[in-house]
Amino acid sequence: MRLTGGEGRGRPLQGPGSLSIRPTSDRVREALFDILGARVPGSRFLDLCAGTGAVGIEALSRGATRVVFVERDRRATMLIRRNLAQIRPPGQAEVIEVDLDRGVASLRQAGEGFAIVFLDPPYEAPDLPDLLGSAAILVAPGGILVLEHRTSITVSASPTAGGLRLFRHYRHGDTTLTTFLRDPEAA
Repeated sequence: MRLTGGEGRGRPLQGPGSLSIRPTSDRVREALFDILGARVPGSRFLDLCAGTGAVGIEALSRGATRVVFVERDRRATMLIRRNLAQIRPPGQAEVIEVDLDRGVASLRQAGEGFAIVFLDPPYEAPDLPDLLGSAAILVAPGGILVLEHRTSITVSASPTAGGLRLFRHYRHGDTTLTTFLRDPEAA
């Protein structure tokens, strides 16, 4: 695994090793940041179900000013911290070791909002609409939520999507990135 762009372009990241996590491939990460484009520099970025932290670290490398990583697995959060220390990206990083629901509740209670929310739950997650609804509450007005999921799963906007509007699907083999937008006028 390597950073695909920004100040750290080409720098290696430690992979999951024996951890049972599925990191976002370099190719899909590069496509993600092509989609996000000019939204990234200066942004507040939330990496939910962060795994190795590659997506959030890539955001820092590409100019995000703050990235929060939420990951429940202790070994994965240790890996994120090692990758951050190795790369030393600019910007502020915070690693929260907690499950998604508690992480979202904690961030919401702190009054946090993010221009970009990236959600990459396990592909077998049975409660995808609930996860999407939880993540949606942290998308700032005018922000974007990107959901990484298996291509064979159909994702659409629903009442549980927290006021987000389905924008577009981007297919990359067995992986699809589905984007949702929040109205800039949303409260």
